[in-house]
Amino acid sequence: MMAYGCPADAVDEYLRLGETTALLCLEHFVQGIINIFGDEYLRRPTPEDLQRLFDIGEIRGFPGMIGSIDCIHWEWKNCPTAWKGTLNDINILDRSPVFDDILQGRAPKVNYIVNGNGYHLAYYLTDGIYPKWATFVQSIPLPQGPKASLFATYQEVVRKDVERAFGVLQARFAIVKNPALLWDKIKIGKIMRACIILHNMIVEDERDGYTPFDVSVFAQPESNQSSQVDFTYSTYMPSNLGNMMSIRNRVRDRTIHHQLKADLVEHIWQKFRTNQDFD
Repeated sequence: MMAYGCPADAVDEYLRLGETTALLCLEHFVQGIINIFGDEYLRRPTPEDLQRLFDIGEIRGFPGMIGSIDCIHWEWKNCPTAWKGTLNDINILDRSPVFDDILQGRAPKVNYIVNGNGYHLAYYLTDGIYPKWATFVQSIPLPQGPKASLFATYQEVVRKDVERAFGVLQARFAIVKNPALLWDKIKIGKIMRACIILHNMIVEDERDGYTPFDVSVFAQPESNQSSQVDFTYSTYMPSNLGNMMSIRNRVRDRTIHHQLKADLVEHIWQKFRTNQDFD
């Protein structure tokens, strides 16, 4: 049912299971996957994970990048009429816990240098709908000049990682590609989490075979690595609401966003301009 997206009453002939029993088996299976493997394969990145992501990002021209972020739409066949169209990337971001560790002082400290300037907040590559925060870097629409064009090309290429991840997830588990047939949104959420856990298990097992980046060079003492993660978790906890709001404002700082983006444009130009022909 998860792999092929077939309804519960389509398996009764060859499995000798009724619709109700098949749904119950699916419910117990996804709950078991979450209970047993959720803590490992739905956890936040460890400092070692962050350093590996930083190393890969630096090789690809984006020091301080930890990945790409986007939303995937999963149609709900039995969705109440009043709920349709009420969610999009922005209000999902407002509900997302993705920056909670930073706001609560639990995230590892990071440092990286872009174009000679130091930064202390990791960032994601996004599309144009996301806000101009210090933790998001978008492409340049209608780029003017070779530097902007080169940056836009590399940003859009690297950002496609998240699109490919969604495509692989839907190809492996057709249940999240087809409209959800259940009535209970909690059970629907558990199915999605179970599919993501299984997907992450496969990625962990196979990634060394298809990852084209060798990050071992950064383990050498003479490496010119510019992105560093403090391997001790931060113990700075905001003591009051004012301190938390100060961190929140730093995450959403538009000035830092524009400065980081300008530095990345220059950094990518210096790193990759010899690979391009702008004649």
